[in-house]
Amino acid sequence: MAGHSKWANIQHRKGRQDKIRAKLFSKFSKEITVAAKMGDPDPDKNPRLRLAVKEAKSASMPKDNIDRAIKKSVAGEGEDYKEIRYEGYGPNGVAVIVETMTDNLNRTASTVRSTFTKNGGNLGETGSVGFMFDRKGEVTYPAEVGDTDTVMMAAIEAGAEDVESTEEGHVIWCADTDLNDVATALEAELGESESTKLVWKPTTTTEMDLESLQKLMKLVDALEDDDDVQRVTTNFEASDEVMQQFEEAEG
Repeated sequence: MAGHSKWANIQHRKGRQDKIRAKLFSKFSKEITVAAKMGDPDPDKNPRLRLAVKEAKSASMPKDNIDRAIKKSVAGEGEDYKEIRYEGYGPNGVAVIVETMTDNLNRTASTVRSTFTKNGGNLGETGSVGFMFDRKGEVTYPAEVGDTDTVMMAAIEAGAEDVESTEEGHVIWCADTDLNDVATALEAELGESESTKLVWKPTTTTEMDLESLQKLMKLVDALEDDDDVQRVTTNFEASDEVMQQFEEAEG
């Protein structure tokens, strides 16, 4: 979540990830079970499951947990989950997309709505902020995998749309429907990626000052604490100075 990036997602807050590792693993398990239930329980024959397993591994989820989640689907569990997306506005008019997986729509809708209200946001209709994002595939690699030109060439050959390279690493973007093919081609060329997933990429961002950013993080944290919420994405942008102040205040 660096301030210099064009946009930032909250999932990269490592300190917070450590605190909610068990909750994070539970979210991954749910996604793996549902993906395996919807397709084949073999990740090699089921692109969605393969991506779910890859993302779980990148967060250091133990293999036993992954295997257990796949077995659940074979045993017929987990089929009642529905995927629902909520959209709304946070502090300072920032756009927020909340992806959920639930077995109780009324409970989830009620909790998401009240979380927005309690934290200075407003839940909108589906589509109210979605137009400010594109659905994209995102593959990330560490900086040491190669220089900008090497990664760019590999990405072009793999059928990707764009590459953003910084000192911290490489982010490769592709069409959402191409993610499995692009990731497989990149793996053959560059090795295992750090992460491979579908994301909502903002096409427009909202600049935040320190106070607005602190309020937004409070909303995001509250949403992420809900067991039904799989992922929260916002379109905030903040300067390096604001990001540093925020991290110091949090630290």
